[in-house]
Parts: sequence; C-alpha cells; structure tokens
Amino acid sequence: MTQLTTSPFMVSLVQAAMALPVFLVILPAGALADMVDRRRFLLVTQVWMVVASGTLGILTLTSCMSPWVLVLFTFLLGLGAVMNDPAWQAITPDVVSERHHAAAVALNSAGFNVARSVGPALGGAVVAATGSGWAFLLNAVSFFGVIYFLYQWKRPHQPRDGRVRVHDAIMAGLRYVKGSILVKSVLIRTGAFSIAASSVLALLPVIARPHGARGYGLLLGSFGVGALVGAAALPHVRERLSVDGLVAGAVVVFALMTFALGQVEQFGWLCLIMFVAGLAWIGILACLNVTAQTMCPSWMRARALSMYLLVLQGGMAIGSAAWGALASRYGVPDAMIGASIALIVGLSTVKRHRLTSHDLELAPAVVRD
Repeated sequence: MTQLTTSPFMVSLVQAAMALPVFLVILPAGALADMVDRRRFLLVTQVWMVVASGTLGILTLTSCMSPWVLVLFTFLLGLGAVMNDPAWQAITPDVVSERHHAAAVALNSAGFNVARSVGPALGGAVVAATGSGWAFLLNAVSFFGVIYFLYQWKRPHQPRDGRVRVHDAIMAGLRYVKGSILVKSVLIRTGAFSIAASSVLALLPVIARPHGARGYGLLLGSFGVGALVGAAALPHVRERLSVDGLVAGAVVVFALMTFALGQVEQFGWLCLIMFVAGLAWIGILACLNVTAQTMCPSWMRARALSMYLLVLQGGMAIGSAAWGALASRYGVPDAMIGASIALIVGLSTVKRHRLTSHDLELAPAVVRD
C-alpha cells in the first residue's frame, strides 16, 4: 500500500481489512465446521486463499493494482483465514492422541508465533529482491503444502444432519455458552489477558524504531524463539503446576516484561525481555487453547473455538487500538505501565473463573439436534 499511495488512512485500512472478518464471520465459520466434513471444509478455505493471493500477485505484476483493489483482496485473504481457523483448531484431537493433545496445541501455537516473527522478514526480503507481486504468488504457492496433506489425510467419515441451518447452529452454540460455567470462565480469562497483552506487539514497532527495521525483526525473532522454547518446556512444567497456577505465574512474568519494555532502551536487554515474554506468552495461550478445545463436547467444539477466537483476536484488536491511543497521548512508557497493571488486575478473575477442564471425549465431531 505504501508503494501505491502515501495516504495514512489507506495504509491503516490494510490492517483493518485483515481484522474485520474476525467480527463478521468467525461464528458462522465455527457453526459450519461443526456441520460439515472438516477436512473438505479446510480444503475449500485453503483453495480460497490460493485464488485470492494468486490473483493479487497477477494484478500486481500486470500493474492493474489500485489501493481499493488491494484493500478488497486483503479482506478476502482475511476472510479465508478466519473461515479456516475454527475448523483447523478443532481437528487437533483428530490427528493426535489425547495424551499428546496439550503438547500438540503448544507446538501449533509456537509454530504460529515463530512464523509471525520470521514471515515478515522473509516477505520483506522477497519484496526487496523481486517485488510485491512475486511475494503474493509465493504466498499462494505456500498453501499447496497444506492442501496436499489435507488431501492425503484419511479422516473417518462422520454422519451429518443436513437439516441443521447455520443460524440455528450458531444460536445453539450461544445457548451452550450461556449455560456453561467453564466456557464463560475461559472466555472471561481470555478477554482479560488479550486486551492487556496486545500492548506488547502493538507498540513494539515504536519501541524498536531507534534500532531500525533489522532491530525490529530481531526483537520479533526473539519473541518467536522464546515461544518455541516455551512450547518445548511446557509439558514438563505442566507436570508440576496446575493449569491455573501455570497461567497465573506466566501472566505475572508477562506483566513484568511488559513493564520492562517501556523502561529499557539497550537493544540486548530488549531482545532478552522479548525472549522471556515469548516464553510466558506461549504458556498462557497454550493453556487457554487446550482448555478451549476441551471445554465442550466434540459436536460443539468448532463453535466453542470460534467464540474463543472471537474473544482472543477481537480483544487483541481492541486492545491494540486502545494502547496505541494511550501511547500517543501519554507516551509509550506510561502506556506499558498501564498494560502491566491491567495484566495483574486481570488475575483477579482466577478465583471465580478456573481453567481446569472436565474430562471430555476428544473424538471427531458429530452434529446433533
């Protein structure tokens, strides 16, 4: 977008176009993932993103791109990613045993954070070497790896009830949430963390500005490496601590790192702070994610996960805007102090909203009336 226009408004619309589908389609996506065969549904969403990204690349290479066309295709890519998310997370119990479920969730979360750290750096290198059009085309090609494995995956056939409508499935999910103490606890804990924790990644570009683009990439990389190390250590830590104890301890560590980010300027210390923040981040999100995947029976799993993702990603979006506004008015150090206080205050939800999940059967989902 910065190559097409100098308008700050249009540049900001790119991020908005990626975030908007979360609020528009995440709940229908969860309902559909409980109603249809998840393997086929994931194949459709992956092909959708291949077409959107490939078309974006072709339009860019043929000089047919405009700011509004870019916003449209960014929205379409975000739409495919959001439609993909609930089904993607809901198949975890289908591909790993219950004994390895927590470790698989942690590894998946770590992989996402490492990719989010390394991906922009690789994308920037591709853009610098070949241009944006080829970066979009390479992105389209990258989906074929996932498509191949989904195509090869022989998932047992499960009966589906074609009479169920999307609206009815969504309302059934909302009624389930309303009546489930555990689900409400997970959503409240997730919201309390995501809104406050979003300050770190939202304000990191400002904190890293004195160290340039390379410094920003290294800080993101430190965060990703911390998440990867945390995922490896998580199974051993969970043998010694309860879920609530692990999350509470990790939130305290993350709050301390949030405070330190606003006070420290030396680059080496900033890298260490981001590494430790990555350790704490993966401990919190992996536990929240495992609980979200086990807080409902199998036939409700994707809908429950869609609500969890709505709270998580929506909280991150709202929190990012709020901390950005506070930093603009009072400065980054004060905003980070406020975020660290918010994280500690959020621990007040622990007493009333435990994360310990019931022993639910982690079986492939079957639609029920």
